[in-house]
Amino acid sequence: MKVILCQTVKGLGERGDVILVSDGYGRNYLIPRRLAWEANEKNIRRLKEEKQKEQEKDEKILRSAVAFAAKLDKISCTITVKVGEGEKIFGAVTSSDIREALLSKGVDVDKKDILLDEPIKELGVYTVEVRVHPKATGRVKVWVVKE
Repeated sequence: MKVILCQTVKGLGERGDVILVSDGYGRNYLIPRRLAWEANEKNIRRLKEEKQKEQEKDEKILRSAVAFAAKLDKISCTITVKVGEGEKIFGAVTSSDIREALLSKGVDVDKKDILLDEPIKELGVYTVEVRVHPKATGRVKVWVVKE
């Protein structure tokens, strides 16, 4: 029996795959639990329509993410820190500090999306990447200056 998976089923396949299973497994387990549809013309057409709608939705989300990344490229924020002798920073500038500075500019991003290899420990100008989508990142210019 051929079925179309409605959800990812461990050991069988991903959502949208057309697979061949035994008749009993398909009729008695997959279809009643709404894990799969029978692979007839109507359901194959339904699958194609759903994939097209999902693809359009993903493209729309990606376009808005690219637009947001372009907005981030134009933003620069200043973080003031306390310094000691020799212009040495007390502590470090972390992604949380950058997030707070971006919030003051009216931009809300998750601190996990701010891609810092390691905390900033010196004064200067840094370009920090911000992930807004798995396929789109923006760059924010961060000025670290003394108080």
